Amino acid sequence: MELLEYAKSVAQKVDSFIVSTIDGKPRELYEAALHYIRAGGKRLRPLMTVLAARMAGGYEDVAIPAAAAIEVLHTFTLIHDDIIDRDEFRRGVPTVHRLWGIDTAIVAGDVLYAYAYRCLLRAVDFGVEHSRIVKAVEYLTEGAIRVAEGQMLDMLFSRREVVSVDEYIEMVERKTSALFIAAVSMGAILGGGDERLISKLREAMRLAGIAFQIKDDILGLVGDEKTLGKPVLSDLREGKRTILVIYALQRLNDERRDRLLRVLGNSQASIEELRKAAEIIMSTGAVEYADKLAREYAERARHIIESIECRDPDAKSMLLELIDYLVKRRF
Repeated sequence: MELLEYAKSVAQKVDSFIVSTIDGKPRELYEAALHYIRAGGKRLRPLMTVLAARMAGGYEDVAIPAAAAIEVLHTFTLIHDDIIDRDEFRRGVPTVHRLWGIDTAIVAGDVLYAYAYRCLLRAVDFGVEHSRIVKAVEYLTEGAIRVAEGQMLDMLFSRREVVSVDEYIEMVERKTSALFIAAVSMGAILGGGDERLISKLREAMRLAGIAFQIKDDILGLVGDEKTLGKPVLSDLREGKRTILVIYALQRLNDERRDRLLRVLGNSQASIEELRKAAEIIMSTGAVEYADKLAREYAERARHIIESIECRDPDAKSMLLELIDYLVKRRF
C-alpha cells in the first residue's frame, strides 16, 4: 500500500477513535476542543505511532489508542500555541480562540490534555499488558513536558537578539522532536518492541523532528498561505528566532541587520515591511542553508531506520518514505 493511501486509512481510524472517546457537556467546550481535529491535518504523528508498532511486530489496531493520544496532545499544544502567537487561521479554518474566545480556547486545550491520557489508557481494551501501557504513559508524559520546555525556550529566544544554531537545535528537540519521539516510543512499546528498537526509533525521530521544524521554518517564510492553511511571515511578526533568522543575522551588515531587527517582533509591522524583511533574509542564502541542513538531518534519520532489523519491512519502508516527505513537503 502506498504511503499516502495508508496514511489516510490510519487517519480515518484515529479520527474515529478520537471522536468516540472525546464527548461530554457543555457542548461549546467539546465543539471547540474538536475543531482542529474536524478540520483535518496530516496526522503525521499517529502514522509514526502505527508504523513503529508494526515494526515491533504488533498489529495496527493495537497502536490506535496511542496514535489518538499523540494527536490529541498535539492538538492541545496547537490551540495554546495559537493563543500565544495570536494566529488567526490553522488548517485553513479560523483558530479556536478566534471563534470561541481565549478563555474557552484555554479550557478546550486543557480538556484535550486530559483526554490524551484517556485515549492511551483504552489500550487495555486491545489486550496490551499493563506494564507496557504504563511505559507508554511515561513516554507521553515525557513528551508533554519537553514540548512545554521547548515552547518556553522559543518564547525566550524571541526576546533575545542573538541565538546560536546549537540553542535553536536544543529548542527544536523539545518543541518538535519530543512528540515525534513519543509517537514512535508509544507505538513500539504497545507493539511489543524491545529497548534496542525503541532506542533506535527515538534517535531517528529526534533527527527527523529537527528536519521537520527546519522545513516548517522555510515554509513559514516562502510557503503559499493557501496551501499551508495558516499565515506566512507570522514568524517574523512574532520575532521567532528561526534557523533562517539566525543565519541571516550572523551575515548581514549593520544597516541591513538593523532593518531586519526593526521588523522582527513588531506586531504593528505591515505586510510590506514583513515582505521586505523576508527578502533581506533570503538574500543571505538562508533558505538554501536551511534546506541543506534539513536534508542532512533527514538523511541521518534515514540511516538509523535503515539499520533496524524489524518484523515488518513494509512498515519500515513507509517510515523511510515518511522521513523523505518531512523535508520535501509544501505544507
